[in-house]
Amino acid sequence: MNTPNKPDDDARTTVIIAGRVYAPAEDVETFVAEARATSYPLAAANPGNVMISFSVEDAATGTVTVLEQWASQEALDKHVATPEITALLTKWGPRLRNEVRRFHADETDPLA
Repeated sequence: MNTPNKPDDDARTTVIIAGRVYAPAEDVETFVAEARATSYPLAAANPGNVMISFSVEDAATGTVTVLEQWASQEALDKHVATPEITALLTKWGPRLRNEVRRFHADETDPLA
């Protein structure tokens, strides 16, 4: 898991991206490597990114767990609009079954 930007104690995560994508089993390791190589450095450079993670959950079925936290929809939009992310989505999008969802959270539970 990659945590490029440590949030302030009072920072609120407003956008959470969570779920699974399914890649062809023979390509899942390549997809995750490319997704990490592309997304992690861009997210680290984006002060609105709190956390981003892509991990192979089950290589035999091509299952990849995706988890991201963003301080705002604007920060996420900026990330997705970069040429590198656009190229990654254009390349892999047609080959993936996407079950990732976006959630909005007003604040995090300080007791969690």
